[in-house]
Amino acid sequence: MRQVRRSMEREKQTKPARAILPHMSTPSAKPPMKTWFVRLIPPRPTFAQDITPAESNIMEAHSNYLRGLFRRGVCLFAGPVFDPSGVYGIAVLAAEDEAAAHAIASADPCVKSCLQRMEIAEMRLAFPPLAE
Repeated sequence: MRQVRRSMEREKQTKPARAILPHMSTPSAKPPMKTWFVRLIPPRPTFAQDITPAESNIMEAHSNYLRGLFRRGVCLFAGPVFDPSGVYGIAVLAAEDEAAAHAIASADPCVKSCLQRMEIAEMRLAFPPLAE
């Protein structure tokens, strides 16, 4: 019995880490998920410095929306980019196709309200997050 247990422990140690991204999972009847890079472009380069109270409310709803997507495994990561020429936001989403990614990004309160516009492109993660 000990020998079997040791063998199993050795196998665990030598197995490669499993990717946690939906598109990296085992084959199924569903089409594989792809990853999508979303760039959220604010209305002006100084947006981060001179955001209005109304815009701040929309951005809070935006943050809550992305947090919900993250918890469901749809948003892999997101955050602001502090480019010297003007801050903008990015998110990487998991979706079956561009139409699904577009629908997810379009439902974001900051896009829905026309506060920010978006650009979407397919992205392949060279080093996806791994399960522990």
